[in-house]
This record gives sequence, structure tokens and C-alpha cells, in this order.
Amino acid sequence: MVRLDLGIELAYDVRGESHFLFNIGAAATPAQRIVTEAISLNLPATTTLFEDAQHGNRMLRLRAPASRLAVWYRASVDIEHVFADPARIRETPVAELPSSVLPFVLPSRYCPSDRMVDDAHAWFGAIPPGYARVEAIRRWVHERVRFAIGTSSTATTALDTLAEGRGVCRDFAHLMITLCRAINVPARFVTGIDYGADPALGPCDFHAYVEAFLDGRWYLFDPTDISPTTGLMRIGTGRDAADVAFCTAFGPVACHAPRLSIQAVVDPARGLFEPVRTDRAVSTADASPVRVATASEGPGVVIAFPAMAASPARQYA
Repeated sequence: MVRLDLGIELAYDVRGESHFLFNIGAAATPAQRIVTEAISLNLPATTTLFEDAQHGNRMLRLRAPASRLAVWYRASVDIEHVFADPARIRETPVAELPSSVLPFVLPSRYCPSDRMVDDAHAWFGAIPPGYARVEAIRRWVHERVRFAIGTSSTATTALDTLAEGRGVCRDFAHLMITLCRAINVPARFVTGIDYGADPALGPCDFHAYVEAFLDGRWYLFDPTDISPTTGLMRIGTGRDAADVAFCTAFGPVACHAPRLSIQAVVDPARGLFEPVRTDRAVSTADASPVRVATASEGPGVVIAFPAMAASPARQYA
């Protein structure tokens, strides 16, 4: 078991009444149990907590007056991993894919896979189908794209990243997802926070990585390779970044850089271990059902997330 303690601090200058949509709460899934969590604001605001119907992400909707808005989120999260031998993992033929998985084979805003079918088959078509082929795509993206902060924007697609050869984590993820879908491997975009990244890359930040559906299960892949796969903590899941922005603001708002922190709780006597790198395939699916605890923490107005047990209808399992 891996236990991660995380903190998120967001700040905005709100210049007129504005509406916000946040996706910053740790996902409550069969494999990710929220031990404690709390979200707090520095001022009274109209808020709504809900779960989006399409992807099951936990959302906070907020209306704020003209002011300086600060949002704090704290959580302690247990993650249970499933490990498998990569050599035994096959690709799932399209005819055998569950209906809930089919959207992740289709093109999306940042992942125009229909425009890369010929290239993807030329580059990866000779590799036998299975986990090894998807891992080859991950390595190819990692070697082809240079990690460079500030080199892309919200308009950057996978095709732009391929042409420019540089980007940040979301760009790496979009390119890998696009190539996977182009060879009919379902792939989806995951946001979260990663534990174990090199401090030389800069302060802790939101992270994006990939899940590919193979042999009936979603497996984790991180084409940036900046942290152990077992150190990835899920927040949101979608087709691409358009589905899982950590904040969408409607109104005259100036954003400040987010401040994040993440620590591993290491206590072998309690079965808690630090995330480590592994050559095995890793999945965060099919663990025990979750119960979500709430706690008050931080200054200002405290909002308790409602308990959300992972539903079989969600696309996380």
C-alpha cells in the first residue's frame, strides 16, 4: 500500500463576480481510498459539490464576488496497486471492448488520432500486439519529446507536440494517447499529482499521465518518466485535457501559480511503503471498495466533501 499526503493551494484575483469549476479533489475509486480530506476557502461563497456524469470526476462549483479568492485542499490517500507480468498482457480486440471503453478509441480535441493512423502503423505496426507495443509507444514519446516548461499552450495538440518535439506532461500524454488510439488501443488522460519527481524539474505541480486498456484492465503509463508509476495519485480522468482542467473560470479572473505538496507516509509495520520504480505492469483497479472520510482543516470557510463510494458504473475500474 502507498499512502500519500497532499496539499493544494490556489489563489485568484477576482475582479468581478465570477464562477469557478474545480477538479482538485482526489478521485475516490476502488483502488484509491481517501483516508481524510478537507477543502476550505478564505471567504464565504456559494458552492456545489457534484460528480460529473460522464467520467465520475469529483467537482466543486463555486461563485465568488470580486475579491482575492484562496482555495485550500488537503488529503491523505491510500493507493492499492495491481501488478502483472507485461509479457502476459495482450491487447483487447475492438470487438471485445466494453461499451464504456469505446469512446477512448476515438479522436478527441487534443488527440486527433484519425490523422495519425498511417504513421502509427508504420512506426509500431510491426511490433506484436500487447503490452510491449504500448510500452514501445511510451518510450518513443519519451525519447522524441523534450520536457520544457512554458513551451506549449491550451491550444497545443498532439500533432503540434510531434512537430515541435517539446512540451510538458499534458503534451507527452496527448501524443501517446493519440498514437495508441491510432492503432485501436483505448487510451485515456489522467490528471493527478506525482510523488518522486526530480526537484530539478521545478516545484511540485499537477501532473498528467496515460492509462491504456489492455487485456480487460486499465494500465498506467507515464511518457515523461519523471516519477515512479506507483507514485501517481489520480484526480481526474477523461478523453484528454479538455475534460479534466483543475480549474475553469468564467469571468474577469487573474490566476496565480498553484502551490502543491506531496509526501509519502512510510510505515512498514502498517504496510505503508514509499513508491518505487518497477518493471512490472501497474494498474490501479479492482481493489477494495472505498469509504470517504471528511475532516475540517485550514482557514476560512470549510466545505466537507460528501462521501462518495466508487460506483461500478464509473470508468476507473
